[in-house]
Amino acid sequence: MDHLPLVLLHAFPLDSRMWDGVRNTLDPITPDLRGRDRQPPDLGALADDVLAELDAHGHDRVILGGCSMGGYVAMALLRRDPSRVAGLVLADTRFTADGEEARANRLVMADRVVAEGLEWVPDTVLGGLLGAAPADGVAERVRELILAQDPAEVAWAQRAMAARPDSREVLAGVDVPALVLVGAQDTLTPPTAARELADVLPQGSYVELPDAGHLTPVEVPQAFAEAVSAWRDRVGV
Repeated sequence: MDHLPLVLLHAFPLDSRMWDGVRNTLDPITPDLRGRDRQPPDLGALADDVLAELDAHGHDRVILGGCSMGGYVAMALLRRDPSRVAGLVLADTRFTADGEEARANRLVMADRVVAEGLEWVPDTVLGGLLGAAPADGVAERVRELILAQDPAEVAWAQRAMAARPDSREVLAGVDVPALVLVGAQDTLTPPTAARELADVLPQGSYVELPDAGHLTPVEVPQAFAEAVSAWRDRVGV
């Protein structure tokens, strides 16, 4: 079966290398999301970059996917031009805006990263990003990816995510096949939030992946890739 191109947008605070474990199976397009100090920080700027990359490669319509922050950017792209999206793959993400406390925490982290750099970040976030017993090498790989980032980009992304709007109405108006995946041990966007997301989508399907936390494509790449492949075959995208 011929499939449309699949675009996968990475989570925070990582880069496109987080998709390395699913490349052989899914053959995705994986842009690196970079704010480049555009002001004010707005995930819509990243969505514009993704659209420009699709234009450069001549892709009129794609299956658009994202994990965590990548899901937020996918929602921002839907605000820009939903006609480019023939299907959605949303992993470990939510449609709601941040509450006051979560927004404040993002801004505090952004300021600290600017002031101190990234050395402290892995020890602070790894417990929330990964499941209870990640496979050998996973925590070390995620730590490596975090420390490879530009502190200015990490701060920009946090500020942009803090400013993002609620996306319920946007998603409710996108009547295309959609797959929502979540790690059973995800504490940041737990299965309850993923089910709510799937319910908002007119053609939403829900898959819960055991033995994974918030970074399902990194923690259980084979299960993630198989779930996406099976869904694409089932819905014909």
